[in-house]
Amino acid sequence: MENKEIIDIATKIIALMVAIIGHEIMHGYVAYKYGDNTAKNAGRLSINPIKHVDLVGTIILPALLFFSHAPFLFGWAKPVPINMREVINNGGYKAAIFVSLAGIAYNFSLAIICTIMLGFLNEPTTYIGLFFVYLVLQSLIYNVVLGVFNLYPIPPLDGSHALAYLAASNGWYGIMNFFDKIQRYGMLILLLFIATPLSRYFFAPIGYIVNYLIHLA
Repeated sequence: MENKEIIDIATKIIALMVAIIGHEIMHGYVAYKYGDNTAKNAGRLSINPIKHVDLVGTIILPALLFFSHAPFLFGWAKPVPINMREVINNGGYKAAIFVSLAGIAYNFSLAIICTIMLGFLNEPTTYIGLFFVYLVLQSLIYNVVLGVFNLYPIPPLDGSHALAYLAASNGWYGIMNFFDKIQRYGMLILLLFIATPLSRYFFAPIGYIVNYLIHLA
């Protein structure tokens, strides 16, 4: 295995871990700011990756995607425990929306930071420099992947939670009832979009945003 290939694999793994673990920590951190100590008491605001590893989402799925030569890796960390009732009691439905979107905000913020960093990086002349460029580029990609993916209003993705709390705050009972009905079918709906030809449309925004940010850099 060549050095460039090793660097490519290593940076993909690191970038994915930072994206998915940071995503979950931010949910718990914002909930903590609204008076919910659940994640903090469970030790889930820690940056120690071992506390956030999910066997399927953090290890098995990314490995399967890698060995099947998928265009990009994907995964998730162990969900951070949140007492949303406590959050709502302290900050209302607006707080619940903020908690739901915290992970997405983290991912897009990190993607923007990586875009800015790419604009200042020169062509690498050493393997250390190449590692750093690859890491920034992969971090841009995977944070866009996580951010866009979780925006979709499909249970159990963050976008569905945010929209449900927005509906609850405005008394949009039709939308609330709709999410209640499709909750149990959420994973099947996701598989329909991910594992069928519909995936090209489902993931199309990711490609557009990544290409735009890279050209912007």
